[in-house]
Amino acid sequence: MTRGGRLFGLWTAALAVYAFLYLPLAVVVIFSFNDSLLNAEWVGFTTRWYGQLFENTEMLRAAANSLIIALGAATLATVLGSMAGIALQRWQSGFLRALPFLVLAPVAMPEILLGVSLLLFFRQVLDLTLGLVSILVAHITFSIGFVAIIVRVRLAGLDESLFEAARDLGASPWQTFRWVTLPLILPGILAGFLMSFTLSIDDFVITFFVAGVGVTTLPLQIYSMIKVAVSPEVNAVSTLLMALTLTLIALASKLAPDTLQGRA
Repeated sequence: MTRGGRLFGLWTAALAVYAFLYLPLAVVVIFSFNDSLLNAEWVGFTTRWYGQLFENTEMLRAAANSLIIALGAATLATVLGSMAGIALQRWQSGFLRALPFLVLAPVAMPEILLGVSLLLFFRQVLDLTLGLVSILVAHITFSIGFVAIIVRVRLAGLDESLFEAARDLGASPWQTFRWVTLPLILPGILAGFLMSFTLSIDDFVITFFVAGVGVTTLPLQIYSMIKVAVSPEVNAVSTLLMALTLTLIALASKLAPDTLQGRA
């Protein structure tokens, strides 16, 4: 086979994979504007499903729960994850040698395993009533590792001579962190916050295990709605959620491009 034939085959395979991944998403977006209760065929263009979506009290309550949990989880995970990322980069002695494993384990662990583990921990160990608090703690748990990775990579890309110069000029450790380290890693911290928010507001598997009775988030509400059929309102809320997620990921990639593109 010639070089041109091999390149054509690779491009064809790549396009087929991307089509398999993104065509279903495009169908969801297109049919959110379909003027029909059924998704079997295209009838006409309309935006009324988005209007009905904002009149759905159950959907609005679920969206409010998701936003509250995502903001709380992202904030706390950013603080704790940033501290862990700095520790991972700066200190590698004593008991801190086990820190990478402890921080990164929730990232590598399958979601269903993490969900079951948290459920057993909340109920059998803490005897905690499942609800918004249990969801918040669960989301913080799996978000900390992502923030720590982003902050650690951001620190690894900085010149250590900057911190040494600050200390040589008489700055205390706190002053060095406040005036040198923090401004330099701030884009990574913001990217970690956006990533944590995205992961939290989209999460279904772990939330399904730790939500409890009577508490629902947006992914759980969508799941309950599609048990019967995929209504146009489901397409509409999925489109909005997709737009929010892609926007936050784009912002995170702008703030910390080296981290999210896999370059240290």
